[in-house]
Amino acid sequence: MNRKFWFVILPVLALLLVGAVSLVRGPENLVGDGLSQIPTPQGGYTSIKSDELAQMLKSKNFYFVNVHIPYAGEIEGTDAKIPYNEIKKNIGKFPPDKGARIVVYCMSGSMSRTAAQILVSLGYTNVLDLTGGMIAWERDGYKLLSK
Repeated sequence: MNRKFWFVILPVLALLLVGAVSLVRGPENLVGDGLSQIPTPQGGYTSIKSDELAQMLKSKNFYFVNVHIPYAGEIEGTDAKIPYNEIKKNIGKFPPDKGARIVVYCMSGSMSRTAAQILVSLGYTNVLDLTGGMIAWERDGYKLLSK
C-alpha cells in the first residue's frame, strides 16, 4: 500500500479508537447513586424521574427548589421557591456546601434544566433535575399542592 493511503487511514483509525475508549470508560461527568443519569451538553447534573423523586422524598436529605415562574403550585416537601432566572441573585438561599444535594423542578422541565446548568456553573456538584417537572409528577399519579 502506498503512503497516501496510510496518511488518510491512520488519522481515521485514531479517531475511531479514541471514540471507542470514551464509550468504554463511561460518563465520568455524572453524579448520583443509581438514578437516571442523563448527560447534558455541559454535564454535571443528573436528571431524575417522578418515581425516583418520590422515593427520595421518603427520606429527604436534599435541598428542594421550585424554580418555575410564575408560581403554579408545588410538590410537597419543597424548601424554597426561587425563580430560575434569579438563581445567581439568590445564591445565598442555597446551601453553602457546593457538594450538597440540590433537586430543582418547574412546570415542564425547561426552567429547571436551565437552573441546574446555572447551579453547576456556580460550582455545585450534586444537582438533580426533575425530568418533565410538575406535569410529569401529576401524570405519574402524584399530587401537587395547589396555588
